Amino acid sequence: TMKNPVPQAASLLLEKLMLLVHIRPLPAGSGGETPPPAPGYYDTSCFKRGDLLEVPRTLFIHFGIYLGENRVAHMMPDILPSITGDRRQIQQVVTNKRLILGVIARTASVRVDTVEDFAYGGSILVNHMDRFFENQVLGSEEAARRAEKLVGATAYSLLWNNCEHFVTYCRYGAPVSFQTDKFCETVKMIIRDQRSVLASVLVGLASIVCLGVAPSTTLPTIFIPFFLWMAG
Repeated sequence: TMKNPVPQAASLLLEKLMLLVHIRPLPAGSGGETPPPAPGYYDTSCFKRGDLLEVPRTLFIHFGIYLGENRVAHMMPDILPSITGDRRQIQQVVTNKRLILGVIARTASVRVDTVEDFAYGGSILVNHMDRFFENQVLGSEEAARRAEKLVGATAYSLLWNNCEHFVTYCRYGAPVSFQTDKFCETVKMIIRDQRSVLASVLVGLASIVCLGVAPSTTLPTIFIPFFLWMAG
């Protein structure tokens, strides 16, 4: 007998949503956030101002622009900038609750953190995306200045304005997200599998919550753009 594809498709969709949301998976049995490494954990002497820093994780990649002096500018979904102007509160490490609520409310902040807080114990790749933009790499100082100008509250979208869009705009002059492309391919694959009805419903619900579809929109209306996009 053929295995039911619905649970597999739904699981894959959830994985891709987590990839774009940048949720930090907590250790088993943990009751809160894992403390970041102590200052000095990373050797920043090899980083140059304007470098694009990339932290691969199990389900996603997080990106930032190095500003020098152990500072990294990066975009994080965060609900707090939309409800308070207290910089001291906003600058505290973003918890998963703040992050998820930021995704739902489509708000974020471009914040400046230490390398330790940015990488959160992960390994760091430097300018790893340059190979995809050989003739588009801007000057290092230009990249850093672009990042600094964008520091503060901003709109957020899983598909159209995430941390990868931020860094590619700063370093290459055009906002691009390969993670978004992979997510869209996954959605197409799920929709093409007519047996994955439940997974398609999950796509519609995710559209309502994360992509800003009006609550009054019916499910059939939600799916029409997906089918048109697939057919195109």
